[in-house]
Amino acid sequence: MGQTINPFGKKIISVETEFCGKKLTLETNRVGFRTTASVLVRYGDTVVLGTAMVGESPLTNFDYFPLSIDYEEKFYAAGKISGSRFIKREGRPSDEAILIGRLIDRPIRPLWPKGYRHEVQGVASVLSLDPSFRPDMVAMIAMSAAFMLSGAPFDGPVAGVRVGINEEGKYEAFLSAEQLSNGKLDLVVAGTADAIMMVEAGAKEATEEEIGGALDFALKVIKPAIDIQVELAEKMSVERLPYELTLPDEDIAKRVETWLSGKLGVGLRRPYPERNDLINKLREEMQEHFLEEIGEDFATVKNDYNDAFQMAVHKDVRKGIVEDKVRPDGRSLTEVRPLSSEVGLLPRAHGSSLFTRGVTQALNIVTLAPLSYSQVVDTMESNSERRYMHHYNAPGYTVGEVRRLGSPGRREIGHGYLAERALTPVLPDEADFPYAIRSVTEIMSQNGSTSMAATCSSCLALMDAGVPIKAPVSGIAMGLIMDGDKPYVLTDIADAEDFAGDMDFKVAGTAKGITALQMDMKVHGLPTKVLKQALDQSKEGRDFILKHMLGTLSEARKEMSAYAPRVESIKINPDKIREVIGKGGETINKIIAETGAEIDIKDDGTIFIASPDKKSIDGAIQFIRTLTAEPEIGKIYTDCRVVSVLDFGAFVEILPGKEGLVHVSEMKEERVNKPSDVVKEGDKVTVKLVAIDDRGRLQLSMKAAARELK
Repeated sequence: MGQTINPFGKKIISVETEFCGKKLTLETNRVGFRTTASVLVRYGDTVVLGTAMVGESPLTNFDYFPLSIDYEEKFYAAGKISGSRFIKREGRPSDEAILIGRLIDRPIRPLWPKGYRHEVQGVASVLSLDPSFRPDMVAMIAMSAAFMLSGAPFDGPVAGVRVGINEEGKYEAFLSAEQLSNGKLDLVVAGTADAIMMVEAGAKEATEEEIGGALDFALKVIKPAIDIQVELAEKMSVERLPYELTLPDEDIAKRVETWLSGKLGVGLRRPYPERNDLINKLREEMQEHFLEEIGEDFATVKNDYNDAFQMAVHKDVRKGIVEDKVRPDGRSLTEVRPLSSEVGLLPRAHGSSLFTRGVTQALNIVTLAPLSYSQVVDTMESNSERRYMHHYNAPGYTVGEVRRLGSPGRREIGHGYLAERALTPVLPDEADFPYAIRSVTEIMSQNGSTSMAATCSSCLALMDAGVPIKAPVSGIAMGLIMDGDKPYVLTDIADAEDFAGDMDFKVAGTAKGITALQMDMKVHGLPTKVLKQALDQSKEGRDFILKHMLGTLSEARKEMSAYAPRVESIKINPDKIREVIGKGGETINKIIAETGAEIDIKDDGTIFIASPDKKSIDGAIQFIRTLTAEPEIGKIYTDCRVVSVLDFGAFVEILPGKEGLVHVSEMKEERVNKPSDVVKEGDKVTVKLVAIDDRGRLQLSMKAAARELK
């Protein structure tokens, strides 16, 4: 093996540590010579390249931090070629890759200074995949380490672990995908040296105590991955890059605050949308005032005045919560906005619901189909089928904006996945409900936590469609205002509290426990005790919403929509599958053509038959049973075709491909001279199977059948 030469004469630097039972290695200066910074991270046989690029000058026309973080799946990393027949190179990122990119972005984004407008790009590329664990947390470490070496003002490092509960009931990091899928908990925690930055989880009705324990465990075990990044940065003697911050003009901020004096506070504590209308009117008055005062030059600083106005409104929101324990719309800290819901509002849909919470509204439509309509998922990590799909749409009109329509963005994919994850644990088993299920949430109006509205609406639509879920699921978004060390936890946050707050925390679950969780911090991390308090308070809110939902529809409908397909299943010997399919699919195509049913065959011999028409299903089942039936001694077979007539008897087909001999002596009670005197080829006869010899030959009797049927 040769030695890599760095063209800039830089020495390859490597550091390593023990991390959750395996060696973690970070290396720089081996690849990516022209990046701002690049790090190769190895953990087990997983290798991830993290690259960081930082723009030299700030983008002065941007009013947000232009950070992008992408996660790149490489099929070669897993020794695979894409299963697509036509496209073999990596193309548009899969939904899974987009979700992991978001997962890495969320704990990193808050750790940059406010007003930083330099363009920053991070890319985590998986170059080698160890199949014994998922690579996403290694990618997060690689991305954080690259930003640490970039010299940009990144207040890291961060690290993450994926935590599950093992067979012994103990918390464990880096479990296999199968263990996480079969276990009770799949939880991702990312944090700094002493605080949690992000949490995301899927669970099978885990308790608040189990989630809280996992948070403590994760924050403890990420320490080595934090320390090794600090060690690498110190060895590299990273030089800080010069930067400029785009901060609000203090003079403008003071002028706006002075003008707003006495205009905020109690007078604006009104329910939505009345509050929004008052804020908009007040903003217009502010603009008119300063336009008159400044003149035409106001147009050049209008955005600065609007930013100062928004900051003042955020401060007022925080002040009202901390000092008066009252929220912008007049609610108490634990109060849920007004709820309403209905089901069955779309006549041709298999299931539908409309869920409204305050100004937030979600319409959900459920469509059922045979399992053959399940989505094939072909990624670097797995080849699988996705039986339940939740898709989320939120066009511009939902926030009162003119916006071009296009394909779903990262936010839409993320919100849809969170709602999907919340409901997956309560779906009926495939054997009990053999359907592919597509749930689509069309957001009608937004004002806080549409993903949790999508969860509630989806649950009601599934029940309306007759999907026998194991338990109903509700979801709620929690917020947080930190006043020093004192937390103020808010139940069911709206936009104003979200924008002004320090945390966005979404939790969904049944009456028994949590099924999905997502926490994002807007501050530089929070201690676990604060997150545990939010978890405990969320239970009361979830229960309140669930009670409302059950008042609309208490359980899944017993009957499905008349427009939904019916699916039934039968089990055959797997060795008989080829007989059902036939040469080149000839037999199965014949069944489909004659009965009109859709047929899906699994490798274990389970066959699903689907059709809106019960008669069509019964016909296909009978056809398949006949094809796969085994001859039974003593059974009488009717309407059997005479295949051939010989001097000593006739061969008769009792089942497809199963023929037996009726000897001349077994044709009638009286003596028969020639078989052709009794039957001819093509005749239909009734026979009884009297024996199967040691060579598997069938011995049939017409006279025994006639005698028994008398």
